[in-house]
Amino acid sequence: MKAIQYSRFGPAADVLTLVDMPTPNPATGEVLVELTYSGVNPSDVKARSGSRPGVTKPPFDQIIPHSDGAGRVVAVGDGIPETKIGQRVWIWNGQWQRPFGTAATHICLPSDQAVPLPASISLETGAILGIPGLTAAHAVFGGGDISDQTLLIQGGAGTVGLLAVQLAKWGGAKVIATARGKGLAAAENAGADVVLNYSDPDLAQHILAANAGATVSRIIEVEFGLNVETDAEVIAPNGTIAAYGSALDMAPTLPFGPLLFKAATIDILLIYLLLPDQRAVAIKHLHDALTAGALTCPVAQSFQLADTAHAHEAVEAGGRNGAVLVEVQA
Repeated sequence: MKAIQYSRFGPAADVLTLVDMPTPNPATGEVLVELTYSGVNPSDVKARSGSRPGVTKPPFDQIIPHSDGAGRVVAVGDGIPETKIGQRVWIWNGQWQRPFGTAATHICLPSDQAVPLPASISLETGAILGIPGLTAAHAVFGGGDISDQTLLIQGGAGTVGLLAVQLAKWGGAKVIATARGKGLAAAENAGADVVLNYSDPDLAQHILAANAGATVSRIIEVEFGLNVETDAEVIAPNGTIAAYGSALDMAPTLPFGPLLFKAATIDILLIYLLLPDQRAVAIKHLHDALTAGALTCPVAQSFQLADTAHAHEAVEAGGRNGAVLVEVQA
């Protein structure tokens, strides 16, 4: 098989190389998936660059990056029915705590990490469901039914944010989203009822005004550290801040008093560690929304496998209204 690999941290163009490797055989309980697309996420870029605090070298001698992907099952290990062969699937946690991820023509992994893809859903969309899709679904629905509630989606034009806006509207919520520049129109086109500029110094007042002066019951948060003051001001009593990112401030100071007197819940999400029942619920929400035609997973750019370094650079550049994919078989 062909794969992209790295053995040291550094810039994508310096450390990512295209190699030929033996195609693996599935072990007991595993499937071999011939991949069509690999999804590139910020976590993949950070892992490759070595930017995580306290991590000085890669955890394995050779790493094939990326956790998301989609393709077809071409072989099964012992204990897995042969009827699974030929099944279209999407991948979650492809490279989580494992050396070999989805930036390759093939991947072996436990059968439950290859989720059957409904017939109406493209493989391209399937490659976006692992990290962005599951994060959005769990952030929106992790507290249960959201119908007739108001949700604030901070960063409503990012890959996760655009999915969260659509899922929240499908779930029956009123959606206030924040974005900036071209993202304002993107969040509005995704279905947000109100879209506000997140750089507005009076953002909290505008959020409350957009909700007829009332606070919001749930906040989907992409930059917890930067936005926690605003979130504390607009969250409803007993509301939840579902935070999946804080890249620009990883050591925030919390306004404990306002959060205390709202009895607010801070729910920090790491999608890799979802419990099995939580993941099953998130997968069902994604499949149901996609099948109903209520969810579109936008793609900003696609690259060939040999150009995976450029895909990493596109993610690092930011400002995308959609996912970055690698076409691994082209």
